[in-house]
Amino acid sequence: MLCKTTDKAFDDPEWAFEIKWDGYRAIADLRHEEMRLYSRNGLDFSQKFKKITQALKIQEHEMVLDGEIVAYDDKGKPNFQWLQQIGDNPNLVLIYQVFDLLWLNGHSTEELSYLQRRELLKEALIQNEIIQFSDHILENGKEFFNAATEMGLEGIVAKKTDSIYKENLRSSDWLKIKNNQTDEAIICGFTEPKGSRSKFGSLILGKYLGGEIVFCGHTGTGFDDQRLTELHALMKPLITDKSAFKITPKTNAKATWIKPELVAEIKFTEITKDHIYRHPVFLRLRDDVKPEDVEFNSENQEKIEIVKTSEPKKRTSKNDVIKKIGKQELKLTNRNKIYFPKDEVSKGDVIDYYQSISKYILPHLKDRPQSMNRFPNGINGLSFYQKDAADETPEWIKIEKVFSESSDKYINYIICNDKETMAYLNNLGCIELNVWTSRLPTADFPDYLVLDLDPSEKNSFQDVVETAHAVKEVLDLAEIGGIPKTSGSTGIHIYIPMGAKYSYDQVKDFGHLLMQIVQQKLPDLTTLERSLQKRDKNKIYLDYLQNRRGQTLASVYSLRPKDGAPVSMPLEWSEVGAGLKPTDFNIHNALNRLKEKGDLFKPVLGKGVDMLKAIEKLES
Repeated sequence: MLCKTTDKAFDDPEWAFEIKWDGYRAIADLRHEEMRLYSRNGLDFSQKFKKITQALKIQEHEMVLDGEIVAYDDKGKPNFQWLQQIGDNPNLVLIYQVFDLLWLNGHSTEELSYLQRRELLKEALIQNEIIQFSDHILENGKEFFNAATEMGLEGIVAKKTDSIYKENLRSSDWLKIKNNQTDEAIICGFTEPKGSRSKFGSLILGKYLGGEIVFCGHTGTGFDDQRLTELHALMKPLITDKSAFKITPKTNAKATWIKPELVAEIKFTEITKDHIYRHPVFLRLRDDVKPEDVEFNSENQEKIEIVKTSEPKKRTSKNDVIKKIGKQELKLTNRNKIYFPKDEVSKGDVIDYYQSISKYILPHLKDRPQSMNRFPNGINGLSFYQKDAADETPEWIKIEKVFSESSDKYINYIICNDKETMAYLNNLGCIELNVWTSRLPTADFPDYLVLDLDPSEKNSFQDVVETAHAVKEVLDLAEIGGIPKTSGSTGIHIYIPMGAKYSYDQVKDFGHLLMQIVQQKLPDLTTLERSLQKRDKNKIYLDYLQNRRGQTLASVYSLRPKDGAPVSMPLEWSEVGAGLKPTDFNIHNALNRLKEKGDLFKPVLGKGVDMLKAIEKLES
């Protein structure tokens, strides 16, 4: 995807802004055993930039990446000329600045919006000193452009936040804003040198217009002796008797014509009406650009004008609605998009469902870090997990910085305490709501213990029901209560209130003890083997390891991304019987059940069991 040009930086909440890197545009295709790294026009970069190729091998996902290979000079700035001299300097500092994602794990991402692709990319890309995620800012383009100018960078790129990726198209959804006006032109010949100058006097430039090359001026500046020699050596084999122009132009000295195969990048002050560059200065050769792509089009003839108003309009499509929820006004987008194709359940239906049950589900979401599992194109589309709140998260959303031991960093978790935050999450594509088992500020002390009965493909749901009753027998022996709920998928979860009195390790070890006794009761039906490879495919896995700090589970009353739009629903023990099916509770009947039964799950937030007394009962 290519950019059009605009003259001035602008501010707009619907646009994002990135650095315009001064390097080689490169696609990295990591879908096959033999990795490919190639230029805009298909040139193989894998050998020329072996550092990049080697560094990409640490990636864990099948991806197609779009980015820029950038060389850094001794002042730490991107330097295109140094990049061109990589053969002479193999120790050059190179970075592949990755800014887009076109494919991930078997799915094209090109139809996702810019922000969705960026969030996927940030989550999937493993960064090191050579492979970097090229970040962006939102809305504040003028300030960002000024900062780029002060740093001596080439400029910035503006990208519409809802834009999809359009291959081989120069789109007004992407705009480049440069410190200097630069352009690409075909070298069609050179003039003889004058005075003490060697090799050639100036380059004769052309561009395609209506399928023909037209003359657009000379440039005789921007060369030192080394450049004159190197460029002359490249032009010499291309010398021909015939001019590339349909109408041979009058040149400022005797001309030598060459085949139109070399592309130069120049800077200039303006282009006249008859297509002549004023004050052109040679910058460099562009061997990553095909001559046939160098043409006068909207890139040169019309600049994109961004019309601003003091207050941005609230623009909505027929599928969008601006709605006041709680204390906030939210733009809910693509409400008619189908999320559950077999059930014809739309994104709007999902948002409405959660609003209808808000008074039941919010107490179980309150103060718990959210790990977002996003399905922007429904349950049959690409999904991805996102822990960190995005930069564009509204200020009214509650965000808590929580240290993650697994990733050894702080994560900005969204905390869903109200209806408006829940609608915001649903609008991002969160079909299910996944939360920690502990709340803030007691993040190290879970409110409940979760026993997860996870069947294999060969187990029936009645096997799960039988196992759940074995768990109930063990809980009765310990004289503690537990609340069963459907997982919304194929299993059953049993929750035991712990009252935030014990550490995660203590709760997990207690869960292990309970599951060991269950396994002794049903040795032919259940297993504690963690490894999928070693696990008996005919047995139900007794999973107690969900009780770890940072582990998230689908909340009670949460929809699950399965056919039938099932809901994870708490049960009375009398309901855990032969007629129970995991699809009994869904988006259509959950609210009526809640009105009838109330919040059966409320006790899990209560006082909690006495673990030591429970263990004594089990021992006796």
